[in-house]
Amino acid sequence: MTSLSRHQAGMALLVCLTFLLMLSVLGVSALQSAGQQQKIAGSVLFAHQSLQAAETALRRGELQVQAQWPRLIECASAAQCIPPQEARTRDSPGVDPVSRVIWERTPDGFFGIQSLGQGVMPANLPGITVGQFYRVTGIGLRGLSRTVLESVVVSYQQVGAAPGQAQGLLFKRVMWRQIQ
Repeated sequence: MTSLSRHQAGMALLVCLTFLLMLSVLGVSALQSAGQQQKIAGSVLFAHQSLQAAETALRRGELQVQAQWPRLIECASAAQCIPPQEARTRDSPGVDPVSRVIWERTPDGFFGIQSLGQGVMPANLPGITVGQFYRVTGIGLRGLSRTVLESVVVSYQQVGAAPGQAQGLLFKRVMWRQIQ
């Protein structure tokens, strides 16, 4: 064997090892990218699930308004009628000492109800002159995601029903918004 062929044999090994190193770096970066995409997809999934949980909590709160409306006490002060600030941090059921909102647990969150009092000419209800307004706040929790929704529900007498007649009382959501 000549010295030239021995020298070339070592060079082929070096070229192969260089290509192997480049392919390894490419593979590691592809794995890192896939891992980050999976984390992003998980965050989006949790955000959608917390939105659905908040909507479920909101619906349960609205049903509670319809079932409990005679026993709901109106806000005693302006501080108790503002949207509850604790909705952004609430993590357990119970009564808030500032807003006096009673937070009730749902499978993936909480809801709270505030009786805001009577109002004149509710939105989206032509022909209705007076209604009783309620604010329902729903919190959905899923993973690290939190969604807060708020609706305003109005109860009013059905046109043509006698005053005080329960079957003439109707409930309608007149406002909805996402807070967080």
